[in-house]
Amino acid sequence: MTRDFVKPGATVVDVGTTPVTDRAIVERLFAPGSKRREAFERRGQLVVGDVHPDVAEVAGALSPVPGGVGPLTIALLLRNTLRAAQLRAG
Repeated sequence: MTRDFVKPGATVVDVGTTPVTDRAIVERLFAPGSKRREAFERRGQLVVGDVHPDVAEVAGALSPVPGGVGPLTIALLLRNTLRAAQLRAG
């Protein structure tokens, strides 16, 4: 998800995780000198979410990846989404 999809001030919960080992991807996502890029240099890999880091400039809050959302939160979000769809359908 990019910043074009986010309403200013919105809360964004990033539930996706992807391991990245390609330096070109890390360089495209994170600025030189950033903590995430430094972590990649130390470990040779990073876990990133589905939300582009630039979304943080628009959103009011953005959950961190990794460490922001666990399996219980994901399950509850899915349950609430299903309930909302069922209520909307009647």
